Amino acid sequence: MSKKHLLLICLVFISALSQAQNKTLLSTTNQPVSFATISFGNGNGLFADDEGKFHFTKKLYSDIDSLFISALGYKDLKLATATLKDTLFLESKADLLDEVIVTARPTGKFKEVTLKPTDHNDYYKCWLPTIESEIAVFFPNNDTKPKHLTKILLPIKTETKDWDKRGKNKQAKRPFSTLFRVQFYKNDKGLPGEVLTYEKVIFVATEDTKPIFEFDVSGFDIFVPKDGIYVSIQVLGFTDKNGKLLPNKKYKEVKTRRGIVKVSTTFRPLLPFTDQIATKTTFIKRVFHNNGQWILFDKKNVNNSNLLNAGLNNYGMGLKMEVYKDQ
Repeated sequence: MSKKHLLLICLVFISALSQAQNKTLLSTTNQPVSFATISFGNGNGLFADDEGKFHFTKKLYSDIDSLFISALGYKDLKLATATLKDTLFLESKADLLDEVIVTARPTGKFKEVTLKPTDHNDYYKCWLPTIESEIAVFFPNNDTKPKHLTKILLPIKTETKDWDKRGKNKQAKRPFSTLFRVQFYKNDKGLPGEVLTYEKVIFVATEDTKPIFEFDVSGFDIFVPKDGIYVSIQVLGFTDKNGKLLPNKKYKEVKTRRGIVKVSTTFRPLLPFTDQIATKTTFIKRVFHNNGQWILFDKKNVNNSNLLNAGLNNYGMGLKMEVYKDQ
């Protein structure tokens, strides 16, 4: 057999093996289920990409027996990894994905209102998010005027912004491209409740992202409910140069004061936290822990947090919105 034929056979084998390792999530109508959560049941997991694909093999995750799959608008799915098929189907919840909610859009004059973000340049007062973390900020509604969200103002700091000041100028700067998801929640007795949209609201942050990233959400028709609104951001993972989600690396074991902890891959964008907001408005959720329950970011709920120990209780997200006269 010639070397050319041998090389061709190897390439075909590698391609087939790679495809076998990729799983695809589809709805019962054969539509891809984008950015679904795949939990391993041990505090770790990963996300599907925009085409519903995720990378999983028993060789890579030999200690994982079951996958717990969830996505907005779909019924949860539990599967044994020993008999995992290449294509997996999720059943929708009472046709929520097809439901059209008709809302009387306000008419007439409005004024643009900005709730300014709170930012700083201190690298050590920032949250380094991982794919297991979602951070939500509560914005109350203080009157009955209709309020249409147009932009989310996100303080995002990157390590490269002050590379020289931190004595890192002799080291190569590490480029990155990280995919974030934004979600909007109703107020459910002081915690994030039902989502306000099933649309995929995502953006990519890189080392060139501005300190205040203005993310346009005007096309999603999000109006602030009478009880206020929670706006969250969540890391989904690294992307390629075209913004497509890449497979996550296997988690690593890290020695901490709490013992050995398996940590999912960390990502480079940093979220500045602040002590300049009087009310505690920030809530966190570890997607693969504690059944994904929301908690207030507070010392009563979170142990051994350097941010909380320094009095940094809030992520300083801001908003822009159109405020109409009373309808």
